[in-house]
This record gives sequence, structure tokens and C-alpha cells, in this order.
Amino acid sequence: MEQLSIFSYEEKPKSVPLANRVRPESLEEFVGQEHLLGQGKMLRQLIERDQITSMIFWGPPGVGKTTLASIIAGRTKSEFINFSAVTSGIKEIKEVMSRAEYSRQMGIRTVLFVDEIHRFNKAQQDAFLPYVEKGSIVLIGATTENPSFEINAALLSRCKVFVLKALEREDIEKLLHHALTDERGFGRQNVGMTEHQIQAVAEFANGDARTALNTLEMAVLNGEMSAEGITVTDEGLEQCVSRRSLLYDKTGEEHYNIISALHKSMRNSDPDAAIYWMERMLEGGESPLYIARRLIRFASEDVGLADPQALQIAIAAYQACHFNGMPECDVNLAQAVVYLSMAPKSNALYVACEESKSDIRQRKVEPVPMQLRSAPTALMGNLGYGKDYVYAHDTEEKLSAMQCLPDSLKGREYYRPAGEGAEAAVRQRLQEIKAWKESRATE
Repeated sequence: MEQLSIFSYEEKPKSVPLANRVRPESLEEFVGQEHLLGQGKMLRQLIERDQITSMIFWGPPGVGKTTLASIIAGRTKSEFINFSAVTSGIKEIKEVMSRAEYSRQMGIRTVLFVDEIHRFNKAQQDAFLPYVEKGSIVLIGATTENPSFEINAALLSRCKVFVLKALEREDIEKLLHHALTDERGFGRQNVGMTEHQIQAVAEFANGDARTALNTLEMAVLNGEMSAEGITVTDEGLEQCVSRRSLLYDKTGEEHYNIISALHKSMRNSDPDAAIYWMERMLEGGESPLYIARRLIRFASEDVGLADPQALQIAIAAYQACHFNGMPECDVNLAQAVVYLSMAPKSNALYVACEESKSDIRQRKVEPVPMQLRSAPTALMGNLGYGKDYVYAHDTEEKLSAMQCLPDSLKGREYYRPAGEGAEAAVRQRLQEIKAWKESRATE
């Protein structure tokens, strides 16, 4: 925990990481987020007028959440405290709240910036609530996770959520040029770097300013030194951008975003997109068995009897992943993903399950019809258990007109097969069965 008054305009030592040395100190220096900070936009006006209220900054890493807090620190007429959810607990929260309440009584406003607020549990978040309500603090939380899932509803309802977007490549390039020319960065070291190299770093950063500046710093530190300055070589830069750290959290929102993208790509019969999202998950460290389990679900939910082989393929892929493991099993998963993408689609089984569950939950629960009950004892037989039951195998057609649903659901249809793939034959067969039963029921 520290007061943000440490964000002074004094020259920062070279031991401080480049991303911190060149951190923007005003709205004019800030790059990106024009939808929030452009002229006339709400957040810019709140900052310029010193009218900030409790808010949440939600966005991916390296897009300026902490930087905005530091800019607010320089503009607001308040005591400004930087608080980390990683290193602080209930004890530290209570100390800060006590101090903020005292300041409020003295007529001083406290702005509390909480980095990674999603890491606080419910009890820790609840500790802020009464002080936000009383106005003891103005809370500014930063999170990479969806606030709807990670922030208590009561606290979230008292905060304005501002969504920060990943930076555009042009924004990253602007930051890199600034770092190379600004005296707080490499402005005094005469660094030679081509536009192509700057573009390569910007592309590698994938919208993350911190990644871009860290990569630039590594490339410069490993450049060729001469009396004239430092030259960044293609070979040295290639080592710095050899592998991108993918945005993928196995327990966070991006996990659900990407598995959703995989499902919807297969549902839309797009094998190229499906393979891409599958590999994104694997490269991000996802368990191949998790992906395989989702494919098994998809095989029944979105393909069903349009291609009965789909479920077998998905189960086989799960077994292959279990036998082979990573990295060899990715091609097994790819086979299943492509098969499911190209298979004829039917959601008739899914619809049948959902509609039947809805009836079960919303309608009166009726007893099993007597003709469908077993009668293992004489007493049960005397009570009518099994009366009028027709054993289908004893009939020539292997069918009977016997009613199997409760009376209130008589005639209800849950499974309505589509005309795709093998399910077309199933639909034809079901129509014939229903027509036969209707003809017998009227006799």
C-alpha cells in the first residue's frame, strides 16, 4: 500500500523498467482509449473537472488501467492511495478505511485505487461497501476479469464501469517511438531501429503496451553497441519475439470466450476457425481432455442423429488424448473438430431435453401411468399395476397404440428430428410410427 504521491515528475533511475519510466503523466500523453478519453468523452470530463466517482476499469493487461490511476493522482484534489489486491488483506483494508474515515471528517476526500480488485474475495470486497456508501472513499478498481462475475453485485452497482480496449497497432507504434526519443526512455542513447522492427514489436505485443515496452527494452539491451550508439539487429529482435504470451486464463472470462468461439465455429461448419480456436486453447495451456469433453457434448447437442457416428468420433478423440497426451494429441482433436464441423447438424436432441425439463419444472408432476408400471407382487397386480400394458414384441408390427406420457402431456412432442443427414430417415420412420398409432387409436 502506498500513496500515489510517489508519481512525481522527477527523473526515474535507469534501474526502473522502461514501461514505468515512460509512463504517461497527463491525458495529453496518454495513448489509446479514445472512446473514453477523447475530447468531450465522459471519463475525460470527470478527470478534468475533478468530479470522479467510484469506478471500475475493466480491460486486458497493458492497456492503461494503472496509468489512468496515476494521471488521476496528479489531477485530483484528494489523498490518493494505491492498494494492491495481491498483497493486501482485511487488516490492511480496515487500516485504510479508518484513515479514510478520519480524513473525511477533516473534509479531505480519499481516492483509493485497487489494482486487480477481482482477486479480493467476497468478504474483502464487502469491507469497502459501507465506506463507498458513506462517501469516505472514492473507489477506483482495476480488473482484467468480467466485473459481472468477479465483483460483488452490491459494490458493482455503486461503481461506473469503464471498458478499456486492447491498443491498436498504431497506438503501440506511437508508444515505441516515444520511448526511443523521450529522455526518460532511450532518448539519450541514440538507438538505431528500423520501422519494420518497430512494427514487428507492435505486432508481437498484441495490444499490450507493457509487453511492447518490455520487448523494446530487451531488444535495445541486447543490441550491438558502438561509439555512435546502439543498433537493434533483426537476429537479436527475433529472439525477443520468439513466443507470444497468449491471452488465455483457464479460469477466467477468456476461457469461456474461446470455448464459445470453438463451439460456434463448429456449429457454423467452419473447420478453419474451429481448428484455430482449438489450437488457441492448447497453446494457452488448456487441458486437451477438457476440449475433448466439450466435443463429446457438441456431438450430441449440435449433430445428434443427423450423424450418429459423430459421438463415437468425439469419444475416440477423448481416448486418444488420454493415451497420447500433449503435444501429439492435438491432431487427434483436430480430426474430431473437423469431423464435427463438416457433419450435418441437428439440435433436435438438445431441444427435446430442454423442453422436457421445462415441462417437468413448470407443470404438475403426475404419477406414472398404470399401464407402464411393473407389478412384481400380487397386491400391485390387484391394484391395477401393469393393466393394459402391451408388449410390443408380441405384435406383428412391433408397435402398440399404448399411451406412454401422463394424461396432461398426451400428444406432447419433444423430439422433432430435422431433415439433415441420417436424421432424415429417422424423421421418416417417426412419422410412419405416429401415423400408425393415430390410425389404431381411432379404431
